[in-house]
Amino acid sequence: MQRVFDCFPNLTERQRQQFAALPALYAKWNAQINVISRKDMDNFVVHHLLHSLAIAKVQPFKPMCDILDVGTGGGFPGIPLAILFPQTNFHLVDSIGKKIKVVQAVADALELANVRAEQTRAEQVRGEYDFVVSRAVTDLRQFVPWVRGRISRSNYHDLRNGILYLKGGDLGEELQPFKKAKVYNISDYFDDPFFETKKVVYLPM
Repeated sequence: MQRVFDCFPNLTERQRQQFAALPALYAKWNAQINVISRKDMDNFVVHHLLHSLAIAKVQPFKPMCDILDVGTGGGFPGIPLAILFPQTNFHLVDSIGKKIKVVQAVADALELANVRAEQTRAEQVRGEYDFVVSRAVTDLRQFVPWVRGRISRSNYHDLRNGILYLKGGDLGEELQPFKKAKVYNISDYFDDPFFETKKVVYLPM
C-alpha cells in the first residue's frame, strides 16, 4: 500500500486507512463471490488500486461533480476514486447482481457516503454525469453509444466532460472513429512493468 501513499502523498489519515483496509476486505468477499482472479489478488495494489487511480492523474475530480462507473465489476475504478475524491459523487453500475453486492459491502465497510451502487445496464441509467469512467468493459465503438446521452453539458474541469477509459494494447483501429480521443500512457505516472501497455483513453463528448 505504500506505493499508493507514495504516488498520492496528500492523502488524509482517513484516506490512508480506507486504502489500507481494501486488500483484506476484497480477500474476504472474493472468497465468497469471485470478482477478482487469484493472480490479480496477489497483485491487488498495482493491478487494481493504482490502475484505477491512473484516471486521477489524467483528470482530478472536483467536489460535488458526478461520475458514472460503467461495468464496475467489484468496484473498479469507482471505489479507489471515491476514496481519493470523497466530495465527488460516484454511481457504480454493473449488470451482475453479485458484483454489486460486493461493491455495496465494501462501500459500507469504508463508510463511503459518496458511492451509490446499482445493478443495471449502462443503457438504462438515467441522469447526467461530468465523466463516465470504465475499465476495459468492451470495445469503445460499442461502449460510446451506451453512454452518449449521459454526459452533462456543464463543464467544470480542465478537460471537457466525457469518457475516461482504462484500456491496454494497440488501440489504433478501435479509436479510428474517434478523432478527438487522446491517449495517456499510464507508465508516465507509475513505474511498474504492468503499466507498459496500459493507457487512459480520454474521449470528450
